[in-house]
Amino acid sequence: MNIQLMNDLAINDLSIHAADGTIVSNVSLSLGRGRPLTLLGESGSGKSLVAQAIMGNLPAGVHATGRVLFKGLDLLAEPAAERRQRWGRSIGLLPQEPWLALDPTMRVGPQVAEVHRYVKGKTVNDSLAATSQNLAEVSLSQAEALYPFQISGGMGQRVAIAMADAADTELLIADEPTKGLDAALRDSVAARLKCEVEAGRLLLTITHDVAVARALGGTIGVMLEGRLVEYGPAETLLEKPEHAYTKALLAAEPSQWEKRTRPSSGKTVVAAQALEKRYGDRVLFSGFDVAIAAGEIVSIVGPSGCGKTTIGNILLGLTTPDAGAVVRDTVLSSLRFQKLYQDPPAAFAPHQTIRRGLKDLARLHGKDWTKIEALCGRLRLQDALLDRLPGQVSGGELQRFALLRALLLDPAFLFADEATSRLDPVSQQDVITFLQEIVEETGLAVLLVTHDRDLAEKVSTRLIELGGFQGKST
Repeated sequence: MNIQLMNDLAINDLSIHAADGTIVSNVSLSLGRGRPLTLLGESGSGKSLVAQAIMGNLPAGVHATGRVLFKGLDLLAEPAAERRQRWGRSIGLLPQEPWLALDPTMRVGPQVAEVHRYVKGKTVNDSLAATSQNLAEVSLSQAEALYPFQISGGMGQRVAIAMADAADTELLIADEPTKGLDAALRDSVAARLKCEVEAGRLLLTITHDVAVARALGGTIGVMLEGRLVEYGPAETLLEKPEHAYTKALLAAEPSQWEKRTRPSSGKTVVAAQALEKRYGDRVLFSGFDVAIAAGEIVSIVGPSGCGKTTIGNILLGLTTPDAGAVVRDTVLSSLRFQKLYQDPPAAFAPHQTIRRGLKDLARLHGKDWTKIEALCGRLRLQDALLDRLPGQVSGGELQRFALLRALLLDPAFLFADEATSRLDPVSQQDVITFLQEIVEETGLAVLLVTHDRDLAEKVSTRLIELGGFQGKST
C-alpha cells in the first residue's frame, strides 16, 4: 500500500526487525491535520514499536525498514543526531511508562518548567506561569512541590501529559495516555487530546481502550501480531467491524462480561480497622475498615490519588498507617503476601533477561521450571519473550510476567494494583478469567485496585468505593 505525500505523516510499508525475526510487517498509515489516528490492538501487537520507529528510539538490536515521511522528509533516512533534535521540538512522545520518564530527584513543578525554559526558550517567570497552567489543566495544581514517589501512578500519568502540553510539538504521539486513570480523568484526557487536534496539532494515539478510540474519532488502525488487520474511519470500524479480532476486541469490554463471583467461605487472611493516612496536611482517608478472606476478590475503586494503592501497601506492611491496625494470618509466611505493581518496570532488573530472573527466583525458592512453563501457557506468554530484557517487551507482556512471578510463590494474599490497566480488552478478559480460576483453585485472597468500575462490578465479591476520607463497601 502506498500512502500519498499529501498527508503530514505518511508511513509506507514499515517493518521492524529483531535478531529473532520480523516483529512488525508492512504497516502503512497516514495522519493529517484535523483527523487523529488511533492504533488499537493487543499487548505485544507492535503498536508502541510503530511509535518508536517514528521517534527514532527503537530498542537496541531492533531496526526499521520502509519509509516514515514527516512533512515530506523520510525520518528513517535521517542520522540519529538529527532525529534526536526533533524530540520535544517538532515531535513529542507521551510515554507509556511515566515512571521511567520522570526524574525521581526533581519535584513535579520544576520538571514541567524545564520544558518551557530550555526547550521553548521562555523566561523564568513565564516558565513558572505556564507550568502552573499546565498542571491546573490536568487537575494537579496541588502537586507542584511533590516528588514523583509522592504521587500515584495516575497522577504521574497526568504529569507526563502536562509535560507533553508544555512541549507543544507539531506531532504528538500519545502511547497509552489514559492507562491507570479513572473514567472521569480518562474522558477529560481524551477531550483534551481532541482539543489539540482541533487546534491543528497532529495526533497519533496508541491505546487498548476502545472508549478512548471512540471519543477521539478520526481514523483507527487495528493491529494483531505485528500486522495492520483493519484500517478505516472510526465511526465505521467501531460500528461495523470486519476482522474477527476487531469484533472480539469490541465484545471483550468489561461492560459486556457476565458476572462471575461467589461468596467466600474461607477464613480472613488480612484485615484492618480504623486506618488513617496523612501526607502533610492532606488526609487521604480515615476510619477505613476492610477484611479479605481466602477465595475472595475485593476491589477498591476511586479517583486517581485518593489512596487506593496506599491501602494495599499498608495491608502488606510496605507503608505504615498514621492510625489504625492491620492483622494478618500469623500462620502464613510473609512471602505468601505478594504485590502486583502498577508500574511493572519498577519491579524488574532492567539489565537481566526475564528468563534469568525467573530461573533465579525458582532456584531461590525451590520451584520447578515446569510450573513457570505452565503459567506462561495460561498467560499466553511465548517462550521467545523469556530471552528479552524487560525493556524489550510490551507493557502488557511485562505485566503478565509480573503476575506469573507473583503466583509462582503460591501467595495466600495478592494485592493487584491496576493489574490489567496495560492490557487490551481481550487480554484483560483472559487474565482476569485466569485470576478468577486461581482464586477458585487455591483460595487466594485478592485486593484488586482498579479504575474500571465495570470490571470491578463483574469480578468482585465486594466493591469498596474510596473517595473523600472514607471507603464505602457495596
